[in-house]
Amino acid sequence: MGADLIGAVAAALGCGDSAVVDVGPGHRRLAVPDRQGGRFTVDVLGDGGGAHRVVHLLPGGGLNVAADYCTARGRSLARFLADHGYLVVGTTPREDALTPDLIGPHCADRGLDAQRADLRRVVAAVESVTGLPYELLGHSAGAALALATAVRDGGERLRRVLVLDTTGPYDPETEPELVARASALTDGFRQLLAAGTWTVDPGLKGLFARAAAAPDAPSGVPRPVPGAAQFSNLGLLHYALTRTRELPGAANWIYHRGHSAGGYAFGATPTEDRFVLDHAPLPVWTAAVSRLGSGLQATALLRDLAALWAGRAEVHRIDWSAIRADVVWLNAELGRGDHDLGPRLVRRGGARVDYRVVPGYGHGDVVWSATAERDVWRWLLPGR
Repeated sequence: MGADLIGAVAAALGCGDSAVVDVGPGHRRLAVPDRQGGRFTVDVLGDGGGAHRVVHLLPGGGLNVAADYCTARGRSLARFLADHGYLVVGTTPREDALTPDLIGPHCADRGLDAQRADLRRVVAAVESVTGLPYELLGHSAGAALALATAVRDGGERLRRVLVLDTTGPYDPETEPELVARASALTDGFRQLLAAGTWTVDPGLKGLFARAAAAPDAPSGVPRPVPGAAQFSNLGLLHYALTRTRELPGAANWIYHRGHSAGGYAFGATPTEDRFVLDHAPLPVWTAAVSRLGSGLQATALLRDLAALWAGRAEVHRIDWSAIRADVVWLNAELGRGDHDLGPRLVRRGGARVDYRVVPGYGHGDVVWSATAERDVWRWLLPGR
Protein backbone atom coordinates (compact mmCIF):
# COMPACT_ATOMS: atom_id res chain seq x y z
CA MET A 1 0.00 0.00 0.00
CA GLY A 2 1.45 3.34 -0.99
CA ALA A 3 2.40 5.70 1.79
CA ASP A 4 1.10 8.54 -0.38
CA LEU A 5 -2.41 7.06 -0.34
CA ILE A 6 -2.69 6.55 3.41
CA GLY A 7 -1.00 9.89 4.03
CA ALA A 8 -3.47 11.65 1.76
CA VAL A 9 -6.43 9.97 3.48
CA ALA A 10 -5.02 10.94 6.88
CA ALA A 11 -4.59 14.53 5.72
CA ALA A 12 -8.15 14.62 4.37
CA LEU A 13 -9.36 13.48 7.81
CA GLY A 14 -7.31 16.13 9.57
CA CYS A 15 -4.69 13.71 10.93
CA GLY A 16 -0.92 13.94 10.80
CA ASP A 17 1.51 11.19 9.85
CA SER A 18 1.91 10.34 13.54
CA ALA A 19 -1.67 9.03 13.54
CA VAL A 20 -0.76 6.23 11.11
CA VAL A 21 0.58 2.87 12.30
CA ASP A 22 1.54 -0.32 10.44
CA VAL A 23 -0.64 -3.26 11.46
CA GLY A 24 0.69 -5.89 9.05
CA PRO A 25 1.58 -6.45 5.41
CA GLY A 26 -0.53 -4.12 3.31
CA HIS A 27 -2.54 -3.07 6.37
CA ARG A 28 -2.32 0.33 8.06
CA ARG A 29 -4.45 2.02 10.69
CA LEU A 30 -4.99 5.65 11.57
CA ALA A 31 -6.63 7.24 14.60
CA VAL A 32 -9.03 10.11 13.93
CA PRO A 33 -9.40 12.40 16.99
CA ASP A 34 -12.46 14.40 17.93
CA ARG A 35 -12.87 17.57 19.95
CA GLN A 36 -13.95 15.74 23.12
CA GLY A 37 -10.67 13.82 23.44
CA GLY A 38 -11.90 10.55 21.95
CA ARG A 39 -11.21 8.94 18.62
CA PHE A 40 -12.38 6.48 16.03
CA THR A 41 -10.02 4.37 13.95
CA VAL A 42 -9.78 3.66 10.24
CA ASP A 43 -8.12 0.52 8.83
CA VAL A 44 -6.91 0.48 5.22
CA LEU A 45 -5.94 -2.71 3.35
CA GLY A 46 -5.08 -3.33 -0.27
CA ASP A 47 -3.37 -1.60 -3.14
CA GLY A 48 -4.98 1.73 -3.89
CA GLY A 49 -3.18 1.90 -7.24
CA GLY A 50 -4.60 -1.38 -8.48
CA ALA A 51 -8.02 -1.24 -6.85
CA HIS A 52 -11.14 -1.00 -9.02
CA ARG A 53 -13.36 0.24 -6.21
CA VAL A 54 -13.46 0.86 -2.47
CA VAL A 55 -15.38 -1.15 0.11
CA HIS A 56 -16.11 0.40 3.50
CA LEU A 57 -16.40 -2.18 6.31
CA LEU A 58 -18.73 -1.41 9.23
CA PRO A 59 -18.49 -3.75 12.24
CA GLY A 60 -21.28 -5.07 14.42
CA GLY A 61 -22.26 -3.53 17.74
CA GLY A 62 -19.52 -3.79 20.35
CA LEU A 63 -17.03 -5.03 17.75
CA ASN A 64 -14.23 -3.32 15.86
CA VAL A 65 -12.84 -3.78 12.35
CA ALA A 66 -9.90 -5.93 13.51
CA ALA A 67 -12.14 -8.36 15.39
CA ASP A 68 -14.98 -8.53 12.90
CA TYR A 69 -13.22 -8.48 9.54
CA CYS A 70 -9.51 -9.20 10.07
CA THR A 71 -9.80 -12.37 12.17
CA ALA A 72 -10.08 -15.84 10.67
CA ARG A 73 -8.58 -19.30 10.41
CA GLY A 74 -6.92 -18.63 7.09
CA ARG A 75 -7.86 -15.66 4.94
CA SER A 76 -10.02 -13.02 6.63
CA LEU A 77 -12.95 -11.28 4.96
CA ALA A 78 -10.96 -8.03 4.72
CA ARG A 79 -8.09 -9.83 3.01
CA PHE A 80 -10.50 -11.75 0.78
CA LEU A 81 -11.92 -8.47 -0.52
CA ALA A 82 -8.47 -6.89 -0.93
CA ASP A 83 -7.37 -9.95 -2.92
CA HIS A 84 -10.34 -9.41 -5.22
CA GLY A 85 -9.31 -5.90 -6.20
CA TYR A 86 -10.87 -3.74 -3.51
CA LEU A 87 -9.27 -0.98 -1.51
CA VAL A 88 -10.63 -1.99 1.88
CA VAL A 89 -11.42 0.75 4.39
CA GLY A 90 -12.86 -0.15 7.79
CA THR A 91 -14.24 2.36 10.29
CA THR A 92 -14.37 1.37 13.96
CA PRO A 93 -16.86 3.35 16.09
CA ARG A 94 -15.69 5.56 18.93
CA GLU A 95 -17.19 3.24 21.54
CA ASP A 96 -14.32 0.80 21.01
CA ALA A 97 -11.81 3.28 22.45
CA LEU A 98 -13.91 4.32 25.43
CA THR A 99 -12.42 4.75 28.88
CA PRO A 100 -14.68 5.34 31.92
CA ASP A 101 -14.11 9.10 31.91
CA LEU A 102 -15.25 9.36 28.29
CA ILE A 103 -18.44 7.28 28.42
CA GLY A 104 -20.73 10.24 29.20
CA PRO A 105 -19.54 12.78 26.64
CA HIS A 106 -19.09 10.17 23.90
CA CYS A 107 -22.13 7.92 24.24
CA ALA A 108 -24.98 10.12 25.40
CA ASP A 109 -26.21 10.33 21.81
CA ARG A 110 -24.23 7.76 19.82
CA GLY A 111 -27.15 6.54 17.76
CA LEU A 112 -27.26 5.77 14.05
CA ASP A 113 -27.11 9.46 13.05
CA ALA A 114 -23.89 10.03 15.01
CA GLN A 115 -22.38 6.82 13.63
CA ARG A 116 -23.31 7.93 10.15
CA ALA A 117 -21.63 11.31 10.60
CA ASP A 118 -18.27 9.65 11.33
CA LEU A 119 -18.68 7.30 8.39
CA ARG A 120 -19.57 10.18 6.10
CA ARG A 121 -16.25 11.86 6.99
CA VAL A 122 -14.32 8.72 6.08
CA VAL A 123 -16.20 8.10 2.83
CA ALA A 124 -15.68 11.72 1.73
CA ALA A 125 -11.98 11.63 2.60
CA VAL A 126 -11.32 8.40 0.69
CA GLU A 127 -13.43 9.56 -2.24
CA SER A 128 -11.50 12.83 -2.46
CA VAL A 129 -8.20 10.91 -2.61
CA THR A 130 -9.12 7.99 -4.89
CA GLY A 131 -12.11 9.14 -6.94
CA LEU A 132 -13.20 5.50 -7.01
CA PRO A 133 -16.76 4.16 -6.76
CA TYR A 134 -17.47 2.49 -3.44
CA GLU A 135 -19.56 -0.06 -1.62
CA LEU A 136 -20.74 -0.29 1.98
CA LEU A 137 -20.46 -3.65 3.77
CA GLY A 138 -21.89 -4.04 7.25
CA HIS A 139 -22.39 -6.88 9.69
CA SER A 140 -25.23 -6.79 12.24
CA ALA A 141 -25.50 -3.19 13.56
CA GLY A 142 -22.96 -2.16 10.93
CA ALA A 143 -25.34 -3.39 8.23
CA ALA A 144 -28.11 -1.17 9.56
CA LEU A 145 -25.64 1.72 9.44
CA ALA A 146 -24.78 0.85 5.83
CA LEU A 147 -28.44 0.86 4.84
CA ALA A 148 -29.13 4.12 6.68
CA THR A 149 -26.13 5.73 5.00
CA ALA A 150 -27.23 4.56 1.56
CA VAL A 151 -30.50 6.48 1.96
CA ARG A 152 -29.12 9.85 3.00
CA ASP A 153 -25.43 10.04 2.13
CA GLY A 154 -24.88 7.51 -0.65
CA GLY A 155 -24.03 9.84 -3.50
CA GLU A 156 -23.59 8.89 -7.13
CA ARG A 157 -20.45 6.81 -6.55
CA LEU A 158 -22.17 4.35 -4.19
CA ARG A 159 -22.58 1.14 -6.19
CA ARG A 160 -23.76 -1.52 -3.73
CA VAL A 161 -24.77 -2.12 -0.12
CA LEU A 162 -23.64 -5.51 1.24
CA VAL A 163 -25.57 -6.73 4.28
CA LEU A 164 -24.44 -9.55 6.57
CA ASP A 165 -27.03 -10.88 9.03
CA THR A 166 -29.02 -7.93 10.23
CA THR A 167 -32.63 -7.38 11.24
CA GLY A 168 -34.79 -5.09 9.16
CA PRO A 169 -38.32 -4.13 10.14
CA TYR A 170 -40.53 -6.97 11.28
CA ASP A 171 -43.70 -7.33 9.24
CA PRO A 172 -46.69 -5.94 11.18
CA GLU A 173 -49.06 -8.11 9.15
CA THR A 174 -47.36 -11.47 9.64
CA GLU A 175 -45.14 -10.83 12.69
CA PRO A 176 -47.17 -8.54 14.98
CA GLU A 177 -45.81 -10.17 18.13
CA LEU A 178 -42.23 -9.39 17.06
CA VAL A 179 -43.18 -5.80 16.22
CA ALA A 180 -44.70 -5.42 19.69
CA ARG A 181 -41.65 -6.93 21.36
CA ALA A 182 -39.30 -4.64 19.43
CA SER A 183 -41.44 -1.64 20.32
CA ALA A 184 -41.23 -2.50 24.02
CA LEU A 185 -37.46 -2.91 23.64
CA THR A 186 -37.25 0.54 22.06
CA ASP A 187 -38.99 2.04 25.08
CA GLY A 188 -36.72 0.12 27.40
CA PHE A 189 -33.59 1.59 25.81
CA ARG A 190 -35.15 5.07 25.87
CA GLN A 191 -35.71 4.67 29.60
CA LEU A 192 -32.10 3.60 30.11
CA LEU A 193 -30.93 6.72 28.28
CA ALA A 194 -33.23 8.92 30.34
CA ALA A 195 -31.66 7.41 33.47
CA GLY A 196 -28.13 8.19 32.21
CA THR A 197 -27.14 4.66 31.14
CA TRP A 198 -25.13 5.48 28.04
CA THR A 199 -23.67 2.04 27.27
CA VAL A 200 -24.56 -1.63 27.53
CA ASP A 201 -22.02 -4.38 28.11
CA PRO A 202 -23.10 -7.53 26.22
CA GLY A 203 -20.77 -9.56 28.44
CA LEU A 204 -18.80 -11.28 25.70
CA LYS A 205 -15.38 -10.25 26.95
CA GLY A 206 -16.18 -11.42 30.46
CA LEU A 207 -17.44 -14.80 29.29
CA PHE A 208 -14.23 -15.48 27.37
CA ALA A 209 -12.00 -14.21 30.18
CA ARG A 210 -13.61 -16.48 32.80
CA ALA A 211 -13.59 -19.49 30.47
CA ALA A 212 -9.87 -18.98 29.83
CA ALA A 213 -8.94 -18.39 33.48
CA ALA A 214 -11.01 -21.17 35.07
CA PRO A 215 -12.79 -23.29 32.46
CA ASP A 216 -14.15 -25.92 34.85
CA ALA A 217 -15.15 -23.55 37.66
CA PRO A 218 -18.88 -22.96 38.38
CA SER A 219 -20.20 -20.03 36.39
CA GLY A 220 -22.98 -19.00 38.76
CA VAL A 221 -25.59 -19.71 36.07
CA PRO A 222 -27.79 -22.79 36.56
CA ARG A 223 -28.11 -25.27 33.69
CA PRO A 224 -31.70 -25.58 32.33
CA VAL A 225 -32.01 -29.21 33.36
CA PRO A 226 -33.28 -30.84 36.59
CA GLY A 227 -31.03 -30.22 39.58
CA ALA A 228 -29.15 -27.18 40.85
CA ALA A 229 -25.84 -27.69 39.08
CA GLN A 230 -24.34 -24.67 37.38
CA PHE A 231 -22.71 -24.41 33.99
CA SER A 232 -18.95 -24.50 34.06
CA ASN A 233 -17.40 -21.31 32.72
CA LEU A 234 -16.43 -23.06 29.49
CA GLY A 235 -19.83 -24.70 29.20
CA LEU A 236 -21.62 -21.40 29.69
CA LEU A 237 -19.47 -19.79 27.01
CA HIS A 238 -20.44 -22.47 24.48
CA TYR A 239 -24.10 -22.32 25.50
CA ALA A 240 -24.11 -18.52 25.15
CA LEU A 241 -22.61 -18.79 21.67
CA THR A 242 -24.84 -21.58 20.35
CA ARG A 243 -28.05 -20.97 22.33
CA THR A 244 -27.98 -17.19 22.65
CA ARG A 245 -31.75 -16.92 22.35
CA GLU A 246 -32.29 -19.04 25.46
CA LEU A 247 -30.27 -16.86 27.85
CA PRO A 248 -31.48 -13.70 29.60
CA GLY A 249 -30.70 -10.51 27.72
CA ALA A 250 -32.82 -7.65 26.48
CA ALA A 251 -32.31 -8.43 22.79
CA ASN A 252 -31.31 -12.11 22.80
CA TRP A 253 -34.72 -13.04 21.42
CA ILE A 254 -33.85 -11.57 18.00
CA TYR A 255 -31.58 -14.57 17.28
CA HIS A 256 -33.25 -17.65 15.89
CA ARG A 257 -30.70 -19.70 17.79
CA GLY A 258 -27.38 -18.05 18.44
CA HIS A 259 -24.15 -16.36 17.55
CA SER A 260 -22.55 -19.58 16.34
CA ALA A 261 -23.93 -22.83 14.99
CA GLY A 262 -23.13 -25.78 17.19
CA GLY A 263 -24.41 -28.42 19.56
CA TYR A 264 -24.73 -28.69 23.33
CA ALA A 265 -25.59 -31.96 25.07
CA PHE A 266 -26.11 -32.01 28.83
CA GLY A 267 -24.43 -34.74 30.83
CA ALA A 268 -25.15 -36.00 34.33
CA THR A 269 -22.84 -33.31 35.71
CA PRO A 270 -21.47 -30.06 34.24
CA THR A 271 -18.10 -31.69 33.58
CA GLU A 272 -19.87 -34.31 31.46
CA ASP A 273 -21.56 -31.75 29.23
CA ARG A 274 -20.45 -31.99 25.61
CA PHE A 275 -20.43 -29.08 23.18
CA VAL A 276 -19.11 -28.23 19.73
CA LEU A 277 -19.03 -25.30 17.31
CA ASP A 278 -19.91 -26.23 13.74
CA HIS A 279 -18.45 -23.39 11.64
CA ALA A 280 -16.36 -20.86 13.56
CA PRO A 281 -13.72 -22.59 15.74
CA LEU A 282 -13.36 -21.41 19.33
CA PRO A 283 -9.76 -20.21 18.73
CA VAL A 284 -11.08 -17.85 16.04
CA TRP A 285 -13.78 -16.55 18.38
CA THR A 286 -11.13 -16.14 21.10
CA ALA A 287 -8.80 -14.26 18.76
CA ALA A 288 -11.62 -11.94 17.69
CA VAL A 289 -12.68 -11.15 21.27
CA SER A 290 -9.06 -10.56 22.29
CA ARG A 291 -8.93 -7.74 19.72
CA LEU A 292 -11.85 -5.85 21.21
CA GLY A 293 -11.40 -2.53 22.93
CA SER A 294 -14.16 -1.64 25.40
CA GLY A 295 -16.59 -4.17 23.91
CA LEU A 296 -19.40 -1.77 24.85
CA GLN A 297 -22.48 -0.95 22.84
CA ALA A 298 -23.99 2.53 22.82
CA THR A 299 -27.50 2.53 24.31
CA ALA A 300 -28.58 5.16 21.78
CA LEU A 301 -27.55 2.85 18.94
CA LEU A 302 -29.51 -0.03 20.45
CA ARG A 303 -32.52 2.28 20.79
CA ASP A 304 -32.37 3.19 17.11
CA LEU A 305 -31.92 -0.42 16.01
CA ALA A 306 -34.91 -1.57 18.05
CA ALA A 307 -36.95 1.30 16.58
CA LEU A 308 -36.09 0.09 13.08
CA TRP A 309 -37.18 -3.44 13.94
CA ALA A 310 -40.46 -2.11 15.36
CA GLY A 311 -41.13 0.44 12.62
CA ARG A 312 -41.09 3.24 15.21
CA ALA A 313 -40.49 6.08 12.73
CA GLU A 314 -40.84 8.74 15.44
CA VAL A 315 -37.70 7.35 17.10
CA HIS A 316 -35.63 6.44 14.04
CA ARG A 317 -36.59 5.84 10.43
CA ILE A 318 -34.94 4.46 7.32
CA ASP A 319 -36.73 5.30 4.08
CA TRP A 320 -36.08 1.86 2.61
CA SER A 321 -37.63 2.69 -0.76
CA ALA A 322 -35.18 5.60 -1.20
CA ILE A 323 -32.17 3.27 -1.47
CA ARG A 324 -30.99 3.38 -5.08
CA ALA A 325 -27.83 1.28 -4.92
CA ASP A 326 -27.93 -2.47 -5.51
CA VAL A 327 -28.30 -4.46 -2.29
CA VAL A 328 -26.94 -7.91 -1.47
CA TRP A 329 -28.55 -9.05 1.80
CA LEU A 330 -27.30 -12.31 3.33
CA ASN A 331 -28.88 -13.44 6.60
CA ALA A 332 -27.92 -16.44 8.71
CA GLU A 333 -30.59 -19.06 9.31
CA LEU A 334 -29.66 -19.53 12.98
CA GLY A 335 -28.70 -15.88 13.52
CA ARG A 336 -31.15 -13.14 12.57
CA GLY A 337 -33.10 -15.58 10.41
CA ASP A 338 -35.48 -15.12 7.51
CA HIS A 339 -37.33 -11.81 7.86
CA ASP A 340 -37.56 -10.26 4.43
CA LEU A 341 -39.69 -7.12 4.82
CA GLY A 342 -36.60 -4.88 4.65
CA PRO A 343 -35.40 -6.37 1.35
CA ARG A 344 -38.95 -6.22 -0.03
CA LEU A 345 -39.26 -2.52 0.85
CA VAL A 346 -35.91 -1.74 -0.78
CA ARG A 347 -36.92 -3.68 -3.90
CA ARG A 348 -40.26 -1.84 -3.96
CA GLY A 349 -38.36 1.43 -4.44
CA GLY A 350 -36.79 0.11 -7.63
CA ALA A 351 -33.36 -1.07 -6.40
CA ARG A 352 -32.05 -4.50 -7.30
CA VAL A 353 -31.94 -6.75 -4.24
CA ASP A 354 -30.34 -10.18 -3.88
CA TYR A 355 -31.71 -11.59 -0.62
CA ARG A 356 -30.54 -14.97 0.66
CA VAL A 357 -30.60 -16.92 3.91
CA VAL A 358 -27.47 -19.00 4.55
CA PRO A 359 -28.54 -22.39 5.95
CA GLY A 360 -26.96 -23.71 9.13
CA TYR A 361 -25.04 -20.53 9.95
CA GLY A 362 -25.11 -18.48 13.17
CA HIS A 363 -24.77 -14.73 13.51
CA GLY A 364 -20.97 -14.63 13.80
CA ASP A 365 -20.36 -17.52 11.42
CA VAL A 366 -20.94 -15.28 8.38
CA VAL A 367 -17.61 -13.56 9.11
CA TRP A 368 -15.66 -16.20 11.06
CA SER A 369 -16.60 -19.58 9.59
CA ALA A 370 -13.77 -21.62 8.13
CA THR A 371 -15.99 -22.21 5.08
CA ALA A 372 -17.44 -18.70 4.75
CA GLU A 373 -15.56 -18.00 1.51
CA ARG A 374 -17.55 -20.76 -0.18
CA ASP A 375 -20.85 -20.40 1.66
CA VAL A 376 -21.17 -16.63 2.12
CA TRP A 377 -18.45 -14.33 0.81
CA ARG A 378 -18.60 -15.43 -2.82
CA TRP A 379 -22.05 -13.83 -3.03
CA LEU A 380 -20.53 -10.48 -2.08
CA LEU A 381 -18.40 -10.21 -5.21
CA PRO A 382 -19.69 -8.18 -8.18
CA GLY A 383 -21.32 -10.19 -10.92
CA ARG A 384 -22.46 -13.08 -8.74
